[in-house]
Amino acid sequence: MFSILELERKVVATELCTNCGSCQGMCPYWKSEKGRTFVDYECDRNEGRCKYFCPRMPADLDALRKKFFADEDYLPEIGPFRGLYLTQAADSEIRKNAQHGGTMTALIKLALEEGFIDSAVLSKASEENGTLNPEGCLVSDPADVIKCSGSSFQIPNSMAVLNKALDEGKFSRIGVVGTPCKTLAAYKMKSKPFAENDNNADNIGMVFGLFCGWGLDWEGMAKFGEAAHVDILPGKYHRMDADDKQIDLDEVLPLVRENCKYCYDMTAEFADLSVGGARSAEGWDVDKKWNQLIIRSKKGEELFKLAVEKGILNVRDFGGNGTEGALAKLKAASESKKSKAVKAIAEKTGTADNLLYLEPSRDIFGKYL
Repeated sequence: MFSILELERKVVATELCTNCGSCQGMCPYWKSEKGRTFVDYECDRNEGRCKYFCPRMPADLDALRKKFFADEDYLPEIGPFRGLYLTQAADSEIRKNAQHGGTMTALIKLALEEGFIDSAVLSKASEENGTLNPEGCLVSDPADVIKCSGSSFQIPNSMAVLNKALDEGKFSRIGVVGTPCKTLAAYKMKSKPFAENDNNADNIGMVFGLFCGWGLDWEGMAKFGEAAHVDILPGKYHRMDADDKQIDLDEVLPLVRENCKYCYDMTAEFADLSVGGARSAEGWDVDKKWNQLIIRSKKGEELFKLAVEKGILNVRDFGGNGTEGALAKLKAASESKKSKAVKAIAEKTGTADNLLYLEPSRDIFGKYL
């Protein structure tokens, strides 16, 4: 079967596609519009990078993890783990425009300045379609990173930007920032599953993950209008804030993309560092100004330590029952997403014997059935 048709049949037609863009930027066949991926032409290739890079095509996730991360650093609930911290950017200008504490913006800026990476694949508000319709971009100047701050809870096809940058070969240490589907795609690329044409995957320098519960439909979000800042508050508030608008979560949840129901990963387990909104004993009034950060790799740890040493990041205690309690809470939330995803997949296929892209890793995910 031609790979492009197999990808369309197994991923796009079944609404597993995340619109990450990992199939794009390499050939003219795959495209994206308003958060939807589609194929323009038939392709006569029997094998292709589009199929092997896609995060929703089957892969042995345990083998992939072991290729890049040490077993002693692995926690089954949240993946590779070398530490959990509450952090925020020390720079008030970064925090002003950022999602929560601005940790990711501060880290990417520092990574560029210190040579950990020489460019970064980010997302930013679309100049053409407004602040709620982001697009992927490639940044090499640290001063430009702050322009890509914030979140819209929409998933742009920014991995297409990575593929183009890898193909051009101008940069040799490209940083990748993305939600779990994108970081998984990045590590599938790094593993060189299609050795005959790896698209210069060794030029991926670091991977930075964003915690993600779900993404929202692009066209559905248009009814809420443009906003410079969007945030989903903790459960007890049951609302989305978009600038000065407060929207009941019951209006938002119908916009959750179908593919997100089948995602097992909340904390972007395939990454050097993963960052999400803070959850501490202090409550939302404090937490909204902070992030929680997971260190996953040695390189990620080096960057984090440098950020603290240089005063780029502020770090504080979790409060209450401390890091152990925060870690337990994070594990429980992550396991809840895994359980829901696995059960949703089994319901979709009609059998517990077919877990689609998770099937090669049944030893990990079968326990959630």
